[in-house]
Amino acid sequence: MNNPAVLQLRLPRSIKGHVERLAAREGISMNQFIATAVAEKLSALETAEFFEERARRADLDLFDRVMSRESGEPPRKGDELPEGYVRPIKKG
Repeated sequence: MNNPAVLQLRLPRSIKGHVERLAAREGISMNQFIATAVAEKLSALETAEFFEERARRADLDLFDRVMSRESGEPPRKGDELPEGYVRPIKKG
């Protein structure tokens, strides 16, 4: 870790106990366990933001035209839309 920041963290005893047990089981320090957990959460949030932004830029009308063109193929087994599916309305 390059030039780490120091953070005083208060955890409920039950969570601290879980962290201690899991970190020991993984053979890592509590600090490393918590740093990894925070990094995983950041990654999940940033991934969600990425896909939300991509969805906002989607051209669903173009998608529908491409997917319904005559030269297209029907969906493969398992790729069909669920029965009664209604396309979501694009926001913004």
